[in-house]
Amino acid sequence: MHLYARGIFTLLFLSQFFCIESRAQSSTPSLTPGYYVVVAVYRLGQEAYAESYINSIDKEGIDAQYGADIRRKYLYVYLDYYKDFDESIKEMLTARKKTGFEQAWVRVMKDDLDTNINLLTKAESEKEQSVVIASKEKTVIIPDEIEKKAEAEIDENVSNVESKPIINEIEKEQIIEELASKENAPTLEEAVTATPKSVAAASVYLSLYNSTNNHQIEGEVEVIDVDRARLVDKVKGNENINLPDPKSKSGKISLIANVFGYRPIQHEIYYNRIPDDSTNHFIEWSDNHYVIKFGMSRYHKGDIHTLYNVFFYNDAAIMLPESKYQLNSLLTMMNENPNYRIKLHGHTNGNARGRIITMGPSKSFFSLANDVKDGTGSAKELSKQRAEVIKYWLVSQGVAADRIEIKAWGGGRMIYDKNSVNAKKNVRVDVEILEE
Repeated sequence: MHLYARGIFTLLFLSQFFCIESRAQSSTPSLTPGYYVVVAVYRLGQEAYAESYINSIDKEGIDAQYGADIRRKYLYVYLDYYKDFDESIKEMLTARKKTGFEQAWVRVMKDDLDTNINLLTKAESEKEQSVVIASKEKTVIIPDEIEKKAEAEIDENVSNVESKPIINEIEKEQIIEELASKENAPTLEEAVTATPKSVAAASVYLSLYNSTNNHQIEGEVEVIDVDRARLVDKVKGNENINLPDPKSKSGKISLIANVFGYRPIQHEIYYNRIPDDSTNHFIEWSDNHYVIKFGMSRYHKGDIHTLYNVFFYNDAAIMLPESKYQLNSLLTMMNENPNYRIKLHGHTNGNARGRIITMGPSKSFFSLANDVKDGTGSAKELSKQRAEVIKYWLVSQGVAADRIEIKAWGGGRMIYDKNSVNAKKNVRVDVEILEE
């Protein structure tokens, strides 16, 4: 009975304590189990400061939230929340590329601490709460007790600062990593490795992003066998993949990200080797895989690029439906930079005069509708009509007409002989940047 009474007393005490805590923080959401990309920390009760900080970065287009770790009495300001460890690490590395978030980290919440019963029955599992720190050399899982020591040391130096985050992220990382080395902090065997492997033995994440705003870019990367100067494969960007083996003597491959709207970027690595120091500016070992960075920049004045994935019906200035994807890329480019002015260059395969089908009153850009107009004209006229239908589509999407000029070439600038197997590639529209 004595032990039973002691247990009842403990439960009542904890119940009263957490009722007080919950009333004080009733409006603060608790962090649920998962992985949080954290950029700032405050004490419980400093919600106003957390909200002020969130509002300040919201003006820069950064969407952030905050949540409470009641047990540790901290408020964490985080950019995003994930159920998947690998995904959280990728997003943390992406966040670090943004000004002001260079020391972002991942906070791991593993236990549901919402109830007193959970608090009592999961006392041992509380020790597993952890923080993830990533550096160029390794990613380490730091036990909660080590992080507590680090934060205690930091708190001594900033205890009087009430209007700023209580933890300086640079000091935090240095202290935690120092303590981790003293405590022989464990690594996560399934996902974290301190020693890099060869490219052949590891997965690779090809990170395609806009170098101006860090937004992810959809696209593919060409894998080129340098020894034989041949295309090995095209692989999708922004996914964990295993690069194809060039099966060449040197194993040297070129990775070319060529996404419409952006200047191409090329990186060279050796398939069977661990990347050396000369590649450090674009490749990083993280979370047991390589991240290869393609920070891409938009076209500049004077650049000319081909809309190779905009196709037309035979003898027609009407586009095939599969053209929409690249047209949307062109539209995004025009919308991102209102100063862009472009010239659309129309080309045909040869200079023969022939049939020309154009849109009717229904303005059906991507189908041969019943009201199409059937006529004849020169190759130059057909190339003009094809460039103009792209202009009309952009204007229909809100782009000002005076930002787009037209130039018709007919067959005057063919890339291949008109009778060759590649003759269809002569039928194209090029985009030239006139102003940016």
